[in-house]
Amino acid sequence: MELILILLLSGFFCYAPAQEIEIKTVQTYAGNNETTLPVISGEERFDNITIEFDVKSEFLPDFSILFRFCDRDWNPYDNLFLRNTGENMAYNIELSRLPITVDEAEYHFRGSFPNSRDNVSFPFSGKWMYFVTASDDTSIVYASGRFIVVHKEIGMNTSLKHEKLEDETFFPTDLSRVFNITAEFELPDELHPSFVDHLEIIENQKIFYPVKVDRKFNSNRRYYYWDGNRKFTFTARDVRPGNEYRKVDTRDSKIFAGKNVTAHFNEIEYSRFFTKSPRDMNGGFIIGKEEVFPTYLNVKFEFKPPGENYGSIYLTGAFNNWQILPWYEMDNNNGIYSKTITLRRGAYDYQYVAADIINGRILNEDWYILEGNNYETTNVYHLLLYYSDPNYGGYDKIIGYKILLNK
Repeated sequence: MELILILLLSGFFCYAPAQEIEIKTVQTYAGNNETTLPVISGEERFDNITIEFDVKSEFLPDFSILFRFCDRDWNPYDNLFLRNTGENMAYNIELSRLPITVDEAEYHFRGSFPNSRDNVSFPFSGKWMYFVTASDDTSIVYASGRFIVVHKEIGMNTSLKHEKLEDETFFPTDLSRVFNITAEFELPDELHPSFVDHLEIIENQKIFYPVKVDRKFNSNRRYYYWDGNRKFTFTARDVRPGNEYRKVDTRDSKIFAGKNVTAHFNEIEYSRFFTKSPRDMNGGFIIGKEEVFPTYLNVKFEFKPPGENYGSIYLTGAFNNWQILPWYEMDNNNGIYSKTITLRRGAYDYQYVAADIINGRILNEDWYILEGNNYETTNVYHLLLYYSDPNYGGYDKIIGYKILLNK
């Protein structure tokens, strides 16, 4: 049975009241490849995942990492059979002291899992979370992350086709460019057709905005077919390709010499709707290697949209796990939008997203109107097939995984 691990960062942080501790720049990847979505697969021959982060703390903290198996919505199971007790905790993890030149953090952690030292295992196929906790009290959580373990039981034939939206009128017409993504498979005898649940598609590293095709209902854009025996087809229509991401790269300390810098040397950025951008990192980021431990910079982003009113504009990217968050809303000063964030020196993919704020909620997110929508965009789509396994009291199990590229 082939084992595949995917580790995904959640971006959720909370801090214990007893001591001022902040975990910063969490980076997780497979093997030594930090630029892509961390996937451990039979093809790549990676056999672990790596977690790195910095810690801002006056005193050396004592952390452990707790791993929990979750349902399809990232809720940890309370079922005793699914807790993996005895192999779900890395105790008293080792932190290294950062040089005094790193003024935004004092300690660093780098560890790979599973490993023999910590006796950590991931026996169930599905979604998992990890929690960086106080060693003496796991209810005190300083940071959390997400990952997916797949014990692959079936193969899927997948396809991606260029299409045009036919039932709507768009302006500019570039917005009508879409992909249709299809996954076909035949269920083996040991699995029951009634337990096949849904297909999830993650574009690049946007784990908080997956495309889901659920067999419980069909629509014109998300539908499945079952032949009544063992053949299934799941289809996601009208998936926009978008554009290559923007990139900020502060690794050259001779160019970005001060503490306060601008993302592009005091240049204001504009819409890229009709411009195809250079190849990106598929949503990832790279920490600078010119210094053993790069410093932190206050990076200012400035953007001027076209004359139309786009409402609120948000900065999102690899630095916040591609989430549209209230504290990343850009300030509007006479039509020029700006936002300053603290980043560890490195290279990060990012983009601007237009959205509305209605009753305090961020709604109607538009990833394309400011950035463009091109068939030539290179994306990585991660297709995950879910199965409602009745064993151990029932749990959401992943039985199929496939990477689909458009290039």
